[in-house]
Amino acid sequence: MSVLRKISAKLDDMTPADRQIGQFILDNPDQMLRLSSTALAAVTGRSQSSVVKFSQKLGYGSYQALKLAVSEAKAQEWQVPAGMIHGTIEIGDSYVTILQKLVGSKLQSMQQTVAANNERDIGRVLERLDKARRIHLAGVGASSLVARDFTYKLAKLGRNVLHDSDSHVQMANASALGAEDVLFALSHSGTSTETLRIAELARRRGTTVIAVTGLQDNPLSRIADICLHTVADEERVRSSSITARDAQLTLTDLLFILLVQRQPDANDYIHYSEAAVSVLKAE
Repeated sequence: MSVLRKISAKLDDMTPADRQIGQFILDNPDQMLRLSSTALAAVTGRSQSSVVKFSQKLGYGSYQALKLAVSEAKAQEWQVPAGMIHGTIEIGDSYVTILQKLVGSKLQSMQQTVAANNERDIGRVLERLDKARRIHLAGVGASSLVARDFTYKLAKLGRNVLHDSDSHVQMANASALGAEDVLFALSHSGTSTETLRIAELARRRGTTVIAVTGLQDNPLSRIADICLHTVADEERVRSSSITARDAQLTLTDLLFILLVQRQPDANDYIHYSEAAVSVLKAE
């Protein structure tokens, strides 16, 4: 049973406070996904603690966990394009079935990730990136690949950006960060030891820490000043961080496009980059 069906089934037996919160979620699930627990409390006329307790009464350890459940419930209503299948990939599946399940999983992950992040937090991240003296990207494994891709995009805009696939170099770079800089840390699990150590060091240096991590409460989210969230169901794909990587790329691509919009000379920088690279291409 989805969380929305669960709330609907329990609504009549809820306390007045819980009923008001539950009714708002049923009537406005998309809006709820963009609200913090404090903001939801404000629009329902209840306290933040009431929102947290409401989540716990439904069996979720935190408000973020409830948001994830609502996001998943909404995603079930979202129609995957005709011919696409979302489900566990089995060892005996045919080529076509695997293709359909894989694409379905990717599409669902990207859709849920977009739904899990509100415009206010995206705006806060843009402000910090826009004003940063330097931007240092941290991530290991598949997150390092996404960090490298975002580094290239930011460099095209003339930003002072650092990333190295070697976590020791990432740590060394972080040791030179200051209050005017930003650490942009990617880890879907939020438990990658190297990324956590780098984020902790940056925090001690007074650097703004932006995390791109899962909705679940995790060590990286507790260190970060601002969190953007990824939603991925890796067990459905049973491969190395495939949907988590897609979720991260969705967010970093969105940030890049929004930065281009904000930067008056962005198109000039992109043109310069394309012109410079063109001399390396065969005639």
